[in-house]
Amino acid sequence: MVTPAESSADRIVLDAVGTALAALPSHARVGVAFSGGLDSTVLLDAAVRVAGASRCVALHVHHGLSANADQWLGHCEAFAKSRGVSFDARRVEVPREAGVSIEARARELRYEALDEMCAQHRVDALWLAQHADDQAETVLLQLLRGAGLAGLSAMAPSRETPHGVMRVRPLLHLLRAQLERYAEAHALPWIDDESNADTRYARNALRHEILPALAVRFPGFRDALARTAAHAASAQRLLDDLARIDLREAARDEGRALAREALLSLDDDRASNLLRYWMRTLGMPAASAARLADALRQLHTADGDRQLRVDHAGQTLRSYRGLVFWEAGDSTEPHDETSLSGRAPAVLVWRGEAVWRLPQWRGTFVFVPAAEGEADAIPEAALLQAPLSARSRAGGERMRASPDGPSRTLKNLFQERGVPAWKRDVPLIFAGDTLLFVPWLGVNHAALKRAAASGRSRARSARHFRIEWRADLLVA
Repeated sequence: MVTPAESSADRIVLDAVGTALAALPSHARVGVAFSGGLDSTVLLDAAVRVAGASRCVALHVHHGLSANADQWLGHCEAFAKSRGVSFDARRVEVPREAGVSIEARARELRYEALDEMCAQHRVDALWLAQHADDQAETVLLQLLRGAGLAGLSAMAPSRETPHGVMRVRPLLHLLRAQLERYAEAHALPWIDDESNADTRYARNALRHEILPALAVRFPGFRDALARTAAHAASAQRLLDDLARIDLREAARDEGRALAREALLSLDDDRASNLLRYWMRTLGMPAASAARLADALRQLHTADGDRQLRVDHAGQTLRSYRGLVFWEAGDSTEPHDETSLSGRAPAVLVWRGEAVWRLPQWRGTFVFVPAAEGEADAIPEAALLQAPLSARSRAGGERMRASPDGPSRTLKNLFQERGVPAWKRDVPLIFAGDTLLFVPWLGVNHAALKRAAASGRSRARSARHFRIEWRADLLVA
């Protein structure tokens, strides 16, 4: 017999899940991030009851941070099986890095693993089980850390990932106590992670020591903090709209660089907003307000790139010929040499192929028929004389950019032609051990002259080809 309390618990949870499901196409497949804890157990059980087991898949991430992680994996698989739901899991190793929060790194790896599983199972929406208590904790933590509007926005009810999968939090407006009543009404078994009781972690300290006191003095604090998050998210959307307007004016090279003059023409608040948004479009983690302010100060006062000392997330801010961009490496390293990638070489015994795909460089060489005498035309025999290899720059390579020109280093030629540093990490084509072609610079005429002198260019065919480097338009 169903008691009134149980009926109420059912209605609240199932209505929330039903609302989330109604926002999806009728054929959409739902992935549930399933840790085995109370929240995700309730979500998975309700998802099966509302959507049906055939439309759901339970996705578990094994962090290995607890001695009980293997038991949790077995529990989750068994629970999913009992509900007739497909189950998948990924194991991740969370490195312990100095200065990096293990919680933050584990969360990052968890989402990467969930994204992989969503792609494998063709999931349209990933459902996450965070609730109103989690949202309140997040807002308070961000306030205490001095976060800006983006941080105070906390967790969005839904958002689309770059992979096209919606991340949805159907339970975000429900209290943990409501989920507990649902679980008890249906006798659901769940896991209690022992680390949740460790108050050395900031979130746990809030949960066990601060929030109970707030609940006594300010019973409606969760709703108030949820409204704060919503207001912050609304304000952040307006700031993002402004940043998009500014980015249209300042962006160069498909958004990978900013015009220094356009950036510095803005007042500091607006310029910081643009930098923050631009870095997000590049996939970089957020920088502190202090670091952004320091970057703007240096850009205003630094006389040339060599004086810039702005490092963030393994990247350094560079300024070159009026452009501002991020480059891998450290600001104490010489400009441009940080781009030498050291990727494994690729070899092609060319027999007339039209394309040579190089995924490690995210691009393709295209061999285009050309007329003799055309700029950068290469005799077919020069391509046939030895295996072609695509190699990273090692530093110090030289070439003749014109038939009668001097031998110059690639670094000097790149600088002379204004090729920005982020475009210099490209494969060089060698014929045997001789440099033949460099993207953005063209053919090494010393190699053509050497081939002509050896008589190899006077082969059975007079055909010529021009080599083009085409970078992928979409970066994974």
